[in-house]
Amino acid sequence: MNKALVVILAAVTLDAVGIGLIFPILPALLRDVGHITEVATLLGVMLALYSACQFLFSPILGVLSDRFGRRPVLLVSLAGAAIDYLIMAFAPQLWLLVLGRAIAGITSANMAVATAYITDISTEDERAKRFGLFHAMFGIGFIIGPVLGGLLGDFWVRAPFIAAALLNGVNFALALFVLPESRPGKSDAKFTWDTLNPFKPLKWALTFAALIPMMAIFVIMNFVGTMYGTIWALFSEDSFQWNGMMIGLSLGAFGVFHAGAQAFLTGPAVARLGERWALVVGMACELTALVILGFATQGWILFALAPLFALGGIGMPALQSLTTTQVGPDKQGQLQGVLASLVSLAAVFGPLFFSFVYFGIRGSWPGLIWIIGAGIYLLALPLMLGIRRSPIMAPAVGE
Repeated sequence: MNKALVVILAAVTLDAVGIGLIFPILPALLRDVGHITEVATLLGVMLALYSACQFLFSPILGVLSDRFGRRPVLLVSLAGAAIDYLIMAFAPQLWLLVLGRAIAGITSANMAVATAYITDISTEDERAKRFGLFHAMFGIGFIIGPVLGGLLGDFWVRAPFIAAALLNGVNFALALFVLPESRPGKSDAKFTWDTLNPFKPLKWALTFAALIPMMAIFVIMNFVGTMYGTIWALFSEDSFQWNGMMIGLSLGAFGVFHAGAQAFLTGPAVARLGERWALVVGMACELTALVILGFATQGWILFALAPLFALGGIGMPALQSLTTTQVGPDKQGQLQGVLASLVSLAAVFGPLFFSFVYFGIRGSWPGLIWIIGAGIYLLALPLMLGIRRSPIMAPAVGE
């Protein structure tokens, strides 16, 4: 791996740790600042607000990085994130926390810029493997972040936010002093307010006929993916009477296997099978695991399924690599921004949908939620027939 890839992957890992740091302690901070005991509704609103801001600003940051370069956009977003976490750490009133969470959603949209950066420095043959590394490093950060956040939060409820600010400061320093520019901005680029229209890149992406089935699969996979974070703990409690430690261990096993598969199996799988068949194999493994989980009667089955779920993880990097072949190198930031916004859109509606359905069925058959997820996943299989790898040109935004 070259220096630029190592640095951007390190930055992604630190970013994920910083995001994950605050998840275990956010409810406690809301109770502390708001002087309220019931925060479930407020927490749901804040999570939805975070994802909505990601949805709106991921395309914007992607377009700006195409026009003005990746480094300037990364630097501004990382500096903004560090300042935002400090504001949240010392926020005296509830409205500041809500505002801070919205700003955090905006700055976290820089993941679109990071994936565009990886596209810039990788050949087509390398992209699937490197996207696998990207997702693996993000997953590792998300394993470390909540554990560290829980430990720091026991010491002081605001400590994780200070730690997140420091991590973003380190990230800013990496981008400023070590990370080279992967694609300099256009010398004739002019800022127009039209650039900030978040829906124009989405409209632009829909002009690529070959991208439409890929984006639909992308939405379905990410929509189903929100089910794990939303339902896993509740299902484990209801079905196996697990405590917090057992839930944490199962999620940790899930995360470790998932990160390992994306880091070490995606590249060989794509090299042997090609992106399309690697995607098919990944989807088949995840579908199988979901159906088995739906009928699980013993808790050990969740641990046994971790490797099978992990094999399902090779599908997403393969799909992401396929999408990059559909646009030119000067529009990769714009494309990754659109994909990131679709992830955020799934993160807004997925938890709401699955939590609503689960509370309707938990009294009779809790495992049915996984069968429902598998059923939604099956909608992606016919779309596979519409996938083409050859690039198709379409007009750029504004043309």
